[in-house]
Amino acid sequence: MSALDWIVLFITLLLIVAYGMYRSRGIKNIDGFLVGDRQLPWYNVGLSVMATQASAITFLSAPGLAYSSGMSFVQFYFGLPLAMIMLCVTFVPIFHKMKVYTAYEFLEKRFDVNTRMLTAALFLIQRGISTGITIFAPSIILSTILNLDVTYTTLIIGTVVIVYTVWGGTKAVSYTQLLQMGIIFVSLLAAGIMVVSYLPADVGFTEAIHIAGKSGKTNAIDWSLDLNNQYTVWTGLIGGFFLQLSYFGTDQSQVGRYLTGSSVRDSRMGLLMNGLLKIPMQFCILLIGVLVFTYYQFHTAPLFFNRVEVEKIQKSEYSQEYESIIVAHEALSAQKNAAVQELTKGLKADNSELVDAAGTQLKDYNEQDKLLRSQVEELLKKNDPKADLNDNNYIFLSFVTSIFPKGLIGLLIAIIFLASMGATASAINSLSSTTVIDIYKRFINKNGTDRGYLNASRIFTLFWGIISLIVALFAGKLGNLLEAVNILGSLFYGSILGIFIVAFYVKSIGGKAVFWAAVLSEVVVFAVWKADVMAYLWLNLVGCACVVLFGLLLQPIFKSKIPAI
Repeated sequence: MSALDWIVLFITLLLIVAYGMYRSRGIKNIDGFLVGDRQLPWYNVGLSVMATQASAITFLSAPGLAYSSGMSFVQFYFGLPLAMIMLCVTFVPIFHKMKVYTAYEFLEKRFDVNTRMLTAALFLIQRGISTGITIFAPSIILSTILNLDVTYTTLIIGTVVIVYTVWGGTKAVSYTQLLQMGIIFVSLLAAGIMVVSYLPADVGFTEAIHIAGKSGKTNAIDWSLDLNNQYTVWTGLIGGFFLQLSYFGTDQSQVGRYLTGSSVRDSRMGLLMNGLLKIPMQFCILLIGVLVFTYYQFHTAPLFFNRVEVEKIQKSEYSQEYESIIVAHEALSAQKNAAVQELTKGLKADNSELVDAAGTQLKDYNEQDKLLRSQVEELLKKNDPKADLNDNNYIFLSFVTSIFPKGLIGLLIAIIFLASMGATASAINSLSSTTVIDIYKRFINKNGTDRGYLNASRIFTLFWGIISLIVALFAGKLGNLLEAVNILGSLFYGSILGIFIVAFYVKSIGGKAVFWAAVLSEVVVFAVWKADVMAYLWLNLVGCACVVLFGLLLQPIFKSKIPAI
């Protein structure tokens, strides 16, 4: 990066961190550290909820996913608005009425302490691992820019985030995220405009979308009923609904965000704001990836975007074979350029025959390019059996750093850092609050002082930061990071949601029955996932349904008592 980019990057980060630390000054107890004294307005709650979900993975992996496989991932969020409505009706008023710090406190009052501990443990396992992945994502950026090993950059990023989180608590996280999302929205708009501006003069936004469409990249809607299809309207509406309901309703990293609302109304308004804005925001992020694809129809794209792996092969005994593939790729790129020029002419002249013919030819050339890429992957694997063959996470980053002007590169990289800081800080804060409230305060030190609990919160924040950092060091082998996080969540969220669904709606099931129902549900979910019989989003429905079904079957056996709450 240029000196200007570094200046923009550091000033942006410094501004955000300084603002968060300023707003979090004077924290004296866990009410301030864990729930921000429950004083935040609805718009702050809404942006904080969005920022927690929109980690650096969103801005790194989503454009790369759209570049590789199109817009279908947007369907993942179709169940989100429905989930927000259900949360507003049921979860929010109960959590506010009981003035809980964590979602799992409610479960002890409804069931028993064992169910509370099981649910908290499932959350800690899932969130502890996924937080490591969110730390790893931005470390890829520093690794590429500074040409350092990703291990060192992971340690740098993780340490900065841990220090920031230990200092600030929830209040710092929430106020920081308010600024973060403003900067992110502006930067995304700028990125989209810049990509279109780099297309040929006679190719506008509409033509760019048509070109991508002819290559199968604008497939945002899929009505198929194939259970193995990862992203369809049905997986999004049904599987996505259960995943989003569990994530926002039972995951402390999100529950902790809307518990900061000054009233039930503010928490509800914040969640509804998220439900209305999240799908358009994700659509725009994916659209940027599609526009990058169109750009590379007119220009020669890297055949493999991970520069570290490419440099390895260039220095190996397979370098000549690699260079011959690149020569073929460049020749094919010239042919693609000619085909896309014909396609553009057809679009301008409204000549459907020319459009169809050129589109078919362009699609054929892209298929040939995929074969060349597979040859590169084979060489990479021969040279290094442990080589990372999934470069989706590098596509947008490679485009930005090689094409965008000075200053804007620094700003776009800053938003990825900001997203990572916000999401990671929220997650580590939620891990700490769950540990302190559901374990430390419940079992170890029941009668501690406010200062003692505040110190414990900071210590456990540090502890979980270190655990997440260790996980981050091994996150590079998980493929597309966005999918990895969602698959991990789907393995646990369904069972956790099932426990809460029983708690709220199935009053006839007691503690012992739901406890063992959740254990059996996790066994089923992992078995189904291992057998690979359906797309991962359906695991959320399977887990939730199994808890309810097993709970009903086990209740007559255990005859669990139903506490009155």
